[in-house]
Amino acid sequence: MDRAQLLLLGLPLFLFVTDLFSLFTPPPPPPPSHHHHHHHHPHPPKPPINTETLDIPLPKPSAIGGIGFGSTVVINFCASCSYRGTAVTMKKMLETQFPGIDVILDNYPPPLPKRLLSKVVPVFQFGVIGIIMAGEQIFPMIGIMTPPPWYYSLRANRFGSIASAWLLGNVMQSFLQSSGAFEVYCNGELVFSKLKEGRFPGEIELKDLVSKTLANSRVTDNLAVVWP
Repeated sequence: MDRAQLLLLGLPLFLFVTDLFSLFTPPPPPPPSHHHHHHHHPHPPKPPINTETLDIPLPKPSAIGGIGFGSTVVINFCASCSYRGTAVTMKKMLETQFPGIDVILDNYPPPLPKRLLSKVVPVFQFGVIGIIMAGEQIFPMIGIMTPPPWYYSLRANRFGSIASAWLLGNVMQSFLQSSGAFEVYCNGELVFSKLKEGRFPGEIELKDLVSKTLANSRVTDNLAVVWP
């Protein structure tokens, strides 16, 4: 076999092995929080301030402005389904309606069997292309001295067969990598699930759901303080 044929055979196997290795490799630990350490130059000590002149009651933060502080909303969406635009729109709406809230966007992966099958699709694509380009040398290597009839059918329309295999593989991979999910969690509680409802949430609907969850969280925290 020449170098081109070895490349056609070795490339799909290399891609398949690297995909399996990356799939079963544990995810990296979460990055540490960003604390910027600035080196401050020492300043001369300030004169003491008379505390009696500062005995002024400070205004309390309004309930509306501080309703989102300390709360987290996580939106898990299907990245391969082009749901990122909807997720970003919901993120901006929640940050506007609940100042101080932390909205996290994350990908919702498909189940493990679909992820494994999606890794096999590129091997299928390159395998078909390799057989079409060098089938007369590949079949004798695997003990088939006479290529099957379907090989000559693919060979007769070489470029059409390659384009069809590539297009079909891309469609299959897109389907296997999609989860169709748009799941919204507020402080660890599921408030909306596209997988259950079969639709996206409306902006007003999601705002009301998050507001109700935050109100319940505040009531629970107050009861914990009164009755520890």
